[in-house]
Amino acid sequence: MNDELKELTTRSGGQCELCSANTQLAIYKVPKSPNVGTDASVLICDTCHTQLENPEKVDVNHWRCLNDSMWSQVPGVQVIAWRMLTRLRAEGWPQELLEMLYLDDETLEWAKATGEADDPEDTIVHKDANGGILQAGDTVVLIKDLVVKGANFTAKRGTAVRNISLVHDNASHIEGRVNGQQIILLTQYVKKSTA
Repeated sequence: MNDELKELTTRSGGQCELCSANTQLAIYKVPKSPNVGTDASVLICDTCHTQLENPEKVDVNHWRCLNDSMWSQVPGVQVIAWRMLTRLRAEGWPQELLEMLYLDDETLEWAKATGEADDPEDTIVHKDANGGILQAGDTVVLIKDLVVKGANFTAKRGTAVRNISLVHDNASHIEGRVNGQQIILLTQYVKKSTA
């Protein structure tokens, strides 16, 4: 038995740190950990491991164990509890537990590092006039003459705008430089350049 396994076995009392099972235990390195060693690892059973790694194999009722383990003082256990409760929150009871769970700022940042809380419906996607997805740094071409308010010029159709940046809270706006001026452009009037 290596030192880390010994330390985790002592810390956990020889039980899965999530569901308290005492067979088929192994070290699980919690993804995106800012720490190393036992602070970045938990001792878990094969059932928990399988369900953490394969979301399609999740048995929602198995994770009712988090009702107890989420109160652990071990940051890695808190992170896994938060991630699983977030993943299962549509079931109702996990949302209630999430509302009770407290993580300090550093632990919460670690928990969110995998993007578990990101709701795909909340993600803003910028699309050009043809429906092509725009990324920061792309080059776009104007598809119509645009009068630039406050700058007293017209950005002509066909003008290339290089190295655009995205307006993060508005899917219909991007920013770029035209005639040396930083301006906001509507995505409906640009198309992504492939050149």
